[in-house]
Amino acid sequence: MKITEVRTRVVQWKGRTQALPPHFCTNPMDAVSPMLSPETMGSFTFHGWLIVEIFTDTGLVGIGNAALAPMVAKQIIDGALAPLLIGCNPWDTEFLWQHMYRKTMAFGRKGVVMAAISAIDIALWDLMGKDARQPCFRLMGGRTRPHIPVYASRLYSVPLDELAEEARRYKAQGFGAMKLRFGWGPADGAAGMARNVELVRTVREAVGDEIDVMADAYMGWSLDYAKRMMRLIEPFNLRWLEEAIIPDDIHGYHELRRFGSTPIAAGEHEFTSYGFRQLIEARALDYIQFDTNRVGGLTAARKIQALAEAHGIPVVPHAGQMHNYHVVMASLNSPIAEYFPKVDVEVGNELFWYIFKGEPVAQDGYIRLSDDLPGLGLEIDEAALLQFEVTQ
Repeated sequence: MKITEVRTRVVQWKGRTQALPPHFCTNPMDAVSPMLSPETMGSFTFHGWLIVEIFTDTGLVGIGNAALAPMVAKQIIDGALAPLLIGCNPWDTEFLWQHMYRKTMAFGRKGVVMAAISAIDIALWDLMGKDARQPCFRLMGGRTRPHIPVYASRLYSVPLDELAEEARRYKAQGFGAMKLRFGWGPADGAAGMARNVELVRTVREAVGDEIDVMADAYMGWSLDYAKRMMRLIEPFNLRWLEEAIIPDDIHGYHELRRFGSTPIAAGEHEFTSYGFRQLIEARALDYIQFDTNRVGGLTAARKIQALAEAHGIPVVPHAGQMHNYHVVMASLNSPIAEYFPKVDVEVGNELFWYIFKGEPVAQDGYIRLSDDLPGLGLEIDEAALLQFEVTQ
């Protein structure tokens, strides 16, 4: 089997979007927001996606994707990566991964270049599964459980009565865990801290003590602010505090982990096995949260998974999606997976529901992967792409 073509498409949502409440989620821009105008402030919403298809001389087609800076990732693939693949055997994933990584090292290694490599690698694994007529998780070690427990991930800082109602709804649907977003950061002072505490208290009181609750600050806090917040949230017994500070502050994460009793999670914005080795060596995290379509695809994800397992650190990948679920299924080191409920388009991390067919829908707090669907088990919903502006 030889690769004959690499096709990239960026799809940008052009339909209606759901309005988000003010302070729906704190983020790194908060620190500089006083210096910004409404025109330059922007928002942390992502309404574009990259689809990659790898065609072969046998007629099989592998599907991959990336969600970070999709237009830039497309340019990287079209100009720098696709020429490296033509004529190669897609089963040579390790060689192809190393070739792409080393070819782009001078300008890559992190960020959007790794997202581009990830999209290709995911498509290669999809191809291998289709060629072997096996699901990807079976190529990585096989099934480790009948189904995967997932946590509902949304719970923005809407009015508190609506927040409580949403949390109770997830509990009624069978989710044993759920994650909320903090809405306020250092620029909001002590008043913002009090509002953050109200969010956690509202969810905890709505679901009780038998449901795991996590909370995400999405890189929006300083180390000082995070320490102050940790004192206030400890009574609510969070399963973890996620991305409290910027991802490059490894020392800061180590300090946070030493400071309080709430477990610390991060890794969604780390991109290489070397970066995760540094986090592990620094004893910075209780949970590792890589995203398979950011760290280099399944080829890299399974290596980071093994590294984390050797150090006794659970891996709970960022986001849902099949590329993460297959990694979770193939390892006992992932006790749970993230699940974005299907909602009207808002932040953008739910767009995969509108692009692909085959994403598993949670039932009673679990998702199930079929033994009968080869590869990732996904198809591109070409009809649904009419809701997007498509750049080829």
